[in-house]
Parts: sequence; structure tokens; C-alpha cells
Amino acid sequence: MTILEQYAAKTPQSARLYARAREVFPSGVTHVGRYLAPHPVFVSRAAGSRKWDVDGNEYVDYFGGHGALILGHNHPAVVEAVTAQLARGTHYGASHELEVEWAELIRRLVPSAERVRFTSSGTEATLLALRLARAWTGRPAVVRLLGHFHGWHDQVAFGAEIPPGILPEVAGRVALCPPHDVARVREICETRDDVAAVILEPTGASFGQIPLGRDFLAELREVTRQRGIVLIFDEVITGFRCAPGGAQDHYQVTPDLTTLAKIVAGGYPGAAVVGRAGIFEAMEFRGGNPAIMHQGTFNANPVSAAAGIATLRLIESGELLARANRTAAAIRDAMNEAILKRGGSWCVYGEFSSFHIYPNRGREAVSPADIYAGRVEWSKLKGATPPELQQKIRAGFLLGGVDLIGWPGGLVSAMHSDEDAARTVEAFEKLLSMLAGEGALGMTGDPRPTVRN
Repeated sequence: MTILEQYAAKTPQSARLYARAREVFPSGVTHVGRYLAPHPVFVSRAAGSRKWDVDGNEYVDYFGGHGALILGHNHPAVVEAVTAQLARGTHYGASHELEVEWAELIRRLVPSAERVRFTSSGTEATLLALRLARAWTGRPAVVRLLGHFHGWHDQVAFGAEIPPGILPEVAGRVALCPPHDVARVREICETRDDVAAVILEPTGASFGQIPLGRDFLAELREVTRQRGIVLIFDEVITGFRCAPGGAQDHYQVTPDLTTLAKIVAGGYPGAAVVGRAGIFEAMEFRGGNPAIMHQGTFNANPVSAAAGIATLRLIESGELLARANRTAAAIRDAMNEAILKRGGSWCVYGEFSSFHIYPNRGREAVSPADIYAGRVEWSKLKGATPPELQQKIRAGFLLGGVDLIGWPGGLVSAMHSDEDAARTVEAFEKLLSMLAGEGALGMTGDPRPTVRN
């Protein structure tokens, strides 16, 4: 049987649920990242680094709640905090002490956080950040980097092509730049007088799938400061993962505004915009309503606040982040060793608590050092893997008892163990064999690639 046939045979209950889901959801899914052919995996429970599907299959989980679960599933401290809050109430429709404590903790950790405003999702956070930047500067335009993800609202949900539903006049206010071309960003900022903000993921797109470096960030910080442009770091994934204070803490480059989500709420719905106090003046009540009216039924929800406080207290020392980083590095090294043993051309790379699998369809000699030196075209790193191969990679890992993010890659938590790492590498080795058996590997018979240190 093929990889996809084996996966279908192993997950019949998921198949049955998917048939029902297709009757109520577009394509049967509630998030585009959860789509999988012939059907998604339906999960029934999770704990620590593992989760179990409705067929009883157990998986080491690197989807990690889309990056929210740095402490893994159901960490006891988070469960205790949330359970206690549930007994007190889930929604007061009023201010409460936990929201103040939550914001104070964020301000202590994140260098740019002079003021905090809570939202319910990362998309809402980037939407509000861009509105604040326009209000502060009085300018309409935004600069974005191709490949970087900032949610699904109209100002950020397109690349070189504009999809249906987004107004051309909205897209026309956004300047798109290649993700490594700081000279092009500088040119736009210095030759146009209508730029309100530059927004980017500070480690590079998708937590470093298209990596950036500190020098890029430092130069961007300088040019935006000179031109009075608001620099926005989208730290929805990187916040509290690169360091307790996020990527800006690690790289020592402080933006004007930062968007946070995922880890900030401990795996519960919650997000925030933080940054320079002056930029938030448009939200102040000063003898009347604020210039920017910001509502949100679940802003600073007390259950999310409880989960966020419990999580941030645990990661504040940085020890748990270091543990996740070490595990991720061990996985990357072992996967690359498995590739080399096959004489293959794939490459596994990443920083911090991530790993990215580059199938390298061009069969070029590529090492992680080549990718970080910018010697691999960015468009090959993200979005170039054919959908059919992406499906086979994820389904093959699931057959080996491992669940990845579909890009393909994974986010490691502080709860992943050496045993989890070993199981992951074993699943990868089996995947390579299965793909080779289907003629889909693209590396069988390749010469041993040159390794560049």
C-alpha cells in the first residue's frame, strides 16, 4: 500500500468524522493548516508531548497548538490555574485583577512593552497594531515582507497575487518586499513619505523557515527610526519562545510595537499589542471617547489571563526554553545524519525550538549553513514543496507516531523528551524509506552532497 493508503487504513474513525465534517465545513476543516488528504487526523485527547486520535493511535506532537503550547498539553500548573478560575467565572464583562497582573508580567518580560492592549487572536493584534501605526503617523501605507504571515485580515492576507475578496484599494496601500532585501525596504522608506509601518516576523517567515538575522533587524530599526516609521515585530510565534522576552530580547533590537499571541495566553484564546506608550495615546479617554475605539468581547478573558500568567511565570527564567531548544537541535542533527547516510539532498534546519524540513527538489548540495547565509532562494524554502509531497510527508510521520505542521516542520515544547526525539528520528527514517519505495523521495541515487560547515 502507498503511504496515504496505509494512513487511511490506520485511521478509519477519523475518516468517518471527516465525512460528517465535509457536510458542515468548507473542505471539512476549521483551519486551512489542518487539512490533510485523504482526511485530517481527529484527536480525542492530549497530555504533555503526546496526543491520541479517535482511533487510539498515539503521536508525539509537534503541531503544538499551532505554536501555543511551549509547556506541552495540559501542564499541571496551567490546568490548576484555569480550573480555579473556571469556578470563579469565565466572563465578567468587567475589569478584573488578573488582567492587570497579566499585563504587568508581559511588561516585565518584553522590552518594547510600555503599554499593553489585549485582543483575542494574533490576527486581531496585527490589525490593531497597523491601525495604531496609521493613527500615530498620519500615513496610510505599510511595508511587508513576502512570505511573512500576519493573520488573515485584508491588509496582510495576500502576496504577489491578490485573492478574491480583498479590495485592490486596500492592497494598494501595502508595499511588498523580498524577505532578505533590506536595501529594497530602505529604498521604499527613504523615497516615500506615506509609510506608516514596517511589519515582519523577526526570526523570518514561519518561525525562521525563511530565516533573517540580527543585522537585518538592526538596519531596519535604524532606517525606520530615522524616518519616523513604526517598526512592528510580529512575535505571535516568537514571543516567549526565542527568549523570555521574545526575539527582540534575544536579538537586542527593540521595535515600536509588538504583536503577541499563542504562548502569551498559555494555549488559550488570547493575544496582545504592546509597545511605546505614545503610540497608544489614540486609545486614551481624554474628556471624550478615544480616537481609536477598540472593542472585543473576549479581550483579557479571565480564563485566558489565568493560563497566560501561569505559563509566563514558568518560562520567565529561560530554563524551559533552553530545554526545548536543546531537544530541537538534537532532532535537527539526527535527521540530517539520517539524510547523509542515505546520500540524500534533503536538509533539516532551524533555530531555537523549531525544525524545518527542506525536501530540496532541485537536488542541490545544501546545508543549514547555506540556508542561513542566504544561498538558497527564499521561494524554495516556503511554498515550493508540491502539495502531494507535503501530504505524504505528514501522513508518513503520522504512520510513525509523530504529528508535524504541514509546512513541513515542527515546534518543540519544553516537555519533549529524549525518547520523543528518538521516536521522531525513527519516524523520519521510515518516511524516507517509504517515499523512496514510491519513487517520491527525489534523492535515491543522488551523489553524497557536499557538507558546508
